[in-house]
Amino acid sequence: MKIYVASSWRNPYQPQVVNALLESGHEVYDFRNPPNGSKGFAWSDIDKDWENWNTAQYNEALTNPVAIDGFNSDFDGMKWADACVMVLPCGRSANTEAGWMKGAGKNVYVFSPIKQEPELMYKIHDGIFDDINILIAELSTVST
Repeated sequence: MKIYVASSWRNPYQPQVVNALLESGHEVYDFRNPPNGSKGFAWSDIDKDWENWNTAQYNEALTNPVAIDGFNSDFDGMKWADACVMVLPCGRSANTEAGWMKGAGKNVYVFSPIKQEPELMYKIHDGIFDDINILIAELSTVST
């Protein structure tokens, strides 16, 4: 299965999930190591002072070629994938990615390796897991 892993750059579990999925035979889109050979998108590639932007600067940055390339790479990965694994804890982008993928008719699974506050709207997804082996077993039952 082709899987898009949605998470956060700050999530220490993301690389382990990518590796476990690859080892179990899945193809994986990893935003930290996209197939275009880049190191993945970072706002700091546009401006080292990005954390102090106002809304106008943020909107302007979205038109920067670096942001456009990063967006296109990730969005192409979302379209390519059969399913999404959202690794918690994560932020707004990962939740947006998972929501888009669910809306596009793709299966979305939430992986929570550490206890998180319950989220009612995760009911829309296809399962919530805290054990990577059980998640991988579930993925093996899904046809694409």
